[in-house]
Order: sequence, then C-alpha cells, then structure tokens
Amino acid sequence: MITINFVIPAYNEQKRLEKTFKALNSFRPSKDIKITKVIFINDGSTDSTLKILKNTKLKFSKKIISYSQNQGKGYAIKQGFLSANADYALFFDTDMSTPISELKKILPLLKQNIPVIIGTRKNGQSTVTTPQPIYRQILGRCFTYLSNIILNTWVTDFTCGFKAFSRQAYQSIAPLMTINGWSFDSEILFLANKLNFKIQEKALIWGNEANTKVDLKKDIFISLIELFKIRINHSSPLTLPYLKLAQASVN
Repeated sequence: MITINFVIPAYNEQKRLEKTFKALNSFRPSKDIKITKVIFINDGSTDSTLKILKNTKLKFSKKIISYSQNQGKGYAIKQGFLSANADYALFFDTDMSTPISELKKILPLLKQNIPVIIGTRKNGQSTVTTPQPIYRQILGRCFTYLSNIILNTWVTDFTCGFKAFSRQAYQSIAPLMTINGWSFDSEILFLANKLNFKIQEKALIWGNEANTKVDLKKDIFISLIELFKIRINHSSPLTLPYLKLAQASVN
C-alpha cells in the first residue's frame, strides 16, 4: 500500500475552504493507497482561514502549520514537505482546479515509484473544463518557454497545481528550496532535474479559477527575476549527501 500526505497551502482562503473540505471528505481513495495525513499550511492569512482550518472536521488525519506573516506559496510548500512523512507528498490548491479524484490517474506512476509526477494542462490528452483568458495562456506559454531555456529543463507545464513527490524526492528538495514566490514550481523541478530524479508528466483535468490572486504585471516580472535567482542560488554543485540520496532513488 502506498501512503500519501496531502500538502495544501492556504492564504486568505475562507471563501474556498468549504469546497475544499467537502471534496476531501467525499473523496474515497482506492484500496492501493492510504491518505495518512492532510497538511494545511496557513500562510499568514488575515481572514478566518485559520479558524476554519481548526474547526472544520476532516475524515483524514489533519495537521495545521501556521505562522503570522505571509511568506509566499513556495515557503508554504517547503514547510509542508518538511513536515511530510509518507511515501509520497502530493500538493494542490484549495480551489481544487484539478479535482482530487484525478489522483487515480497518477496511481500507476506511483506504483512504478516515479520520483516526481506533475500534472499538465498542455498536451492533447488534457481536459481543460474552464480555459484561462487568451492573454494568460500566452503569458503562461512564454513563462514555460523561458523557464525551460533558463533552467535547462523540458516540461510542458510548470504551474499546474497538482504535483506528487516521493519521500526521497521531497526530503532532498525541501532543504534546498529558496524561492518563496510564484516561481517555486520552476525551482523544485530544476532541483529535481539537477538531482537526477525522473520527472513524469500526466495529463489531467483542470479548470481555471476566476478569482485568482495572481497580479499579472507584478508577479510575471518578479517571476522572471526569480528564474535567474534559481540559477544563481544553485550554481554550485549540490552537496554530496543530497546527490547520494537522489542517485539511490533512481538506481
């Protein structure tokens, strides 16, 4: 049986959490997997997010990590990874843009012990129920292209919020994470690639969330700067313990 921890970051999500808990409580995992813990990270919310997280019942074991100052989604995911203790850590967003039921599609890859499994919206087999506006699609393609060029990776979708990491992968990657902002996805995939973890994409169902927190003008500019920071921050060879751990997982 494969054990999984869900990692769910939350920043001012009081309007979405009811939907999140409803989806989690109605989710029935297959007999091949066991959800051993759901880790919520309250990323310095100023609304009722923390109260809702504490008071809402969940059929799975629940852990809440909370801090007073907003640090960014990358920082939240890092804290979730550091707290995880299952065979896999799967992170996704409170808006459930990719339904949790899509876990069944990546189950065969989990059984194959693929270290890094990422959802993609950008191939012929993906199903996009609610597309993004055209200008966001164009900007997204540009960001993907630049990420691949600058970071020497090749994936079709960096920012689909449905990614699973094996124990060796998330334990190796988390201590090395430096990007707190929106480019954290690019950093963790860059690190996975540098550590020689196999990255496997899987086409999934995805729907655009209209009430996004992304400020295009601000966040895209910052994200581009962060891509270069990733190369600078990790320009030196990784320390031997991380390399040994990563190599052991793919041999």
